Amino acid sequence: MDDITAAGAQFTVSRADREDLPAILALLRDDVLGASREPVDPTPTDTHERAFEAITADPAHHLAVVHNAAGDVVGTAHLTLLPGLRRGGTLRLNIEAVRVSSSTRGTGLGAALIEWAHEWGRRQGAMMAQLTSDKSRTAAHRFYGRLGYAASHEGFKRRL
Repeated sequence: MDDITAAGAQFTVSRADREDLPAILALLRDDVLGASREPVDPTPTDTHERAFEAITADPAHHLAVVHNAAGDVVGTAHLTLLPGLRRGGTLRLNIEAVRVSSSTRGTGLGAALIEWAHEWGRRQGAMMAQLTSDKSRTAAHRFYGRLGYAASHEGFKRRL
């Protein structure tokens, strides 16, 4: 568990527990894009439960949650360590599914969470951080740019 500060408020970042799953699912839905692709009901399905088990069982994954002083989940990020042969065998930190609650947006919590993720990655030996962001999330792109990220690659996805 680590403490982070945003707008003078203290938050705690920790590895997600099963009881955090409904709150994580609610955060994933808590924006325009998420509302169009995530279920309305944040009750975990069997598929969510299996995914959570796979994520938490794999030491290369860290599903982080941020709790406020009242104990509410107000943020999340899914971190994955990716070993590779490129760039001299550099270990990469992949950052996915970053969300902060609408009630905390604009407070600096998102930036504090990303900085915490960078530090977590460094402690694991990562030398580079990478992330993807949907093309429609222009505000998120500006946010990541302010944190030093460059839109250096074009990403592709395909349903299987």
